[in-house]
Amino acid sequence: MSAVRETQTAACEEKVVMKNLEKQFETVIGLEVHLQFKTRTKIFCGCANEFGRAPNSLTCPVCLGLPGSLPVLNKTALDYAIKVALGLHAKVNPYIKFDRKNYYYPDLPKGYQISQYDLPIARDGFVMTPTGQGPKRIGIHRAHLEEDAGKIIHDSDVKSSLVDYNRTGTPLMEIVTEPDLRSPQEAYDYLTTLKLILEYLDVSDCDMEKGSLRCDANVSVRDVGETKLRTKTELKNMNSFKAVKTALEFEVNRHQDVYRSGGAITQETRLWNEEKGMTMPMRSKEEAHDYRYFPEPDLVPFVVSEAEIDRIRQTLPEFPEAKFDRLRSQYVLGDYDAQIVVQARDVADFFEACAKLYPEAKKICNWIIGPLQQELNARKAGIAALRITPGNFTALIKKVEDGVVSNLVGKEILAMMIDSGQSADIIINEKGLAQVSDDGVLEKLIDEILNEHAGVVDQIKQGKESAMGFLVGQAMRKTQGKANPKKLGDMIKRRLLNV
Repeated sequence: MSAVRETQTAACEEKVVMKNLEKQFETVIGLEVHLQFKTRTKIFCGCANEFGRAPNSLTCPVCLGLPGSLPVLNKTALDYAIKVALGLHAKVNPYIKFDRKNYYYPDLPKGYQISQYDLPIARDGFVMTPTGQGPKRIGIHRAHLEEDAGKIIHDSDVKSSLVDYNRTGTPLMEIVTEPDLRSPQEAYDYLTTLKLILEYLDVSDCDMEKGSLRCDANVSVRDVGETKLRTKTELKNMNSFKAVKTALEFEVNRHQDVYRSGGAITQETRLWNEEKGMTMPMRSKEEAHDYRYFPEPDLVPFVVSEAEIDRIRQTLPEFPEAKFDRLRSQYVLGDYDAQIVVQARDVADFFEACAKLYPEAKKICNWIIGPLQQELNARKAGIAALRITPGNFTALIKKVEDGVVSNLVGKEILAMMIDSGQSADIIINEKGLAQVSDDGVLEKLIDEILNEHAGVVDQIKQGKESAMGFLVGQAMRKTQGKANPKKLGDMIKRRLLNV
């Protein structure tokens, strides 16, 4: 009987395991984005807010928290925070205060961080994020203003850690979502949408390599249909949006595997290890009350009037979604072209400046998303860093369209214009790049090509007109791209087909 009972038990256990393996889970993700403002000075002192300076060269008694020093709020940082709140459709609190968040870590020289706790600058906003099923509203729980900490540098060669306090006191805004994201892909899409909004607001360079945009993620899973949130883990050390997505994918799978095996998730902070492609435990997760928040005694509360909010609202830009719709209607651009143009505010502004000078919006767009974007990618720079004006850019496009230079040579001229800052006219004249359109010169060139490729000529005469492109290509090579390709094609066609 015992053997039968053991067999029955094993069978039951196997059924439970199979049922667990078939179990469907729902992912729940919330994101915390830390945004550094590009103010001239830090949030509570006069130290320069710059990246890349010698370690500990941008510090003072205030940002180091030395005895007797007192903080003074940077007005521009406050304005930027209100601007972001309005851009996220959030409610700006008319009465705000700062609090001390107490904890010890080597990168925090004061032993506390000046932040906001119960009265953040903004609440209850949202971001509309594109998905495969259409736009999705991602709620913004809160957004608050605080000072950044320093940077710890771990030196494996000497087995020690160093601290650079230059970043200490940099104006920082933390944007916290509701747990509305249901997949790593949705998290990725939200981050790209948020970054674009912040770039349009022009409050930060949003450079993750410099640390001016950082993201932590809270993730949990639960049974499909379940409404209660389960134990979450927090993910840190993700230095790109791709890393956020990959880390979340790993952690979601880990949570599911734990539950399927009958285990339990521990609330903790985990670090993403890029090299190993996995998350690793860092520390148990602290709760808010562990920080012993209390009002910052050295900063008075601030009242933000409706008039002040309205003033800042007047400075808001046209946001990507609205710009997308307008570009399609005003310049008759397709969805793809308009979407590419609005992905960077400087690109969109450059396009519209060009469109005022040259009426062919589609051709301008083709040059921007093609040759110009290639140059931007190759140089890892924005348009503002390039030595080219809308006037010079449109003049080049017109030269190509008028047949003064070929399309291929036009791309080469574009690179030269960016390097030198010179106009297309100057480069064409100095380099002798003008397209050859003289009938006599082209006729002589065609004679050479036809004699050299008699076999191809026979193919064309027998009906294989597609081979015409080969002859044009050979002629272009002989002239180093200077011959007029359209005129060449027409002349060869007339010569061989009497058309």
